Amino acid sequence: MSFALFLLLLLVVTGAVWALEALWLRRARPEGEKQPWWVEYSVSFFPVILIVFLLRSFLVEPFKIPSSSMVPTLLVGDFILVNKFTYGIRLPVANKKVIELGHPQRGDVMVFRFPDDPSLDYIKRVVGVPGDRIEYRNKRLTVNGVAVPVRQIDDYLSKERMQFSRRYVETLGAVEHEILLDDDAPAVTAPSRAFSFAANCTYNSGGMACTVPPGHYFVMGDNRDNSSDSRVWGFVPDQNIVGKAFFIWLNLNELGRFGPFR
Repeated sequence: MSFALFLLLLLVVTGAVWALEALWLRRARPEGEKQPWWVEYSVSFFPVILIVFLLRSFLVEPFKIPSSSMVPTLLVGDFILVNKFTYGIRLPVANKKVIELGHPQRGDVMVFRFPDDPSLDYIKRVVGVPGDRIEYRNKRLTVNGVAVPVRQIDDYLSKERMQFSRRYVETLGAVEHEILLDDDAPAVTAPSRAFSFAANCTYNSGGMACTVPPGHYFVMGDNRDNSSDSRVWGFVPDQNIVGKAFFIWLNLNELGRFGPFR
């Protein structure tokens, strides 16, 4: 059971008890008699659960970064906040969009439900929007026939692998961010199985090219050679989108990590 569903069930149960207490139980109880423990706890926790549910469902939701696929932008152990309304208001649990407010843009860091297993939340950077022609050949990204600008800076030392990677500043849309490349890694690993709209993509030894279908997005990790992303498992459907990641609020291993990111 997902946490969102658990929270919704808890809200329904405590809310029902709160309503019963307000409308009937309190009047039926003899004067001076204490509330049963289950009523007391439900009445006390219902407002708190309601506030948490509304905040988490419609405003911001916390996440923890589990892998190194977004290094150096996001590190393993980063606790981040995700804006839930930037891309539209969605119904909790069902994740169905009911109010259109915006769409993911190239360069956004986006949290979404993994297409192969919607119980898992993934985080990647949006590289292609519907209709885009994405090419990734010899570790160079091209969008609609235009090479994405990059400039090399100092190498990055991974504390996990104790290995240096080449570091670049990439300008994707209006967003300037860092990416990592490893010289000894292949440009693209061909998918091990078919995915939705796989016919939109072609692969060869030098890389791949895809046309993003309507209602879908092409995403990649900033740690380009250590990321399982759209190059491997395909496109992200709009209905899987959770929100836009925008703020690091804690990392227990590096307490100085705090603030917005792009």
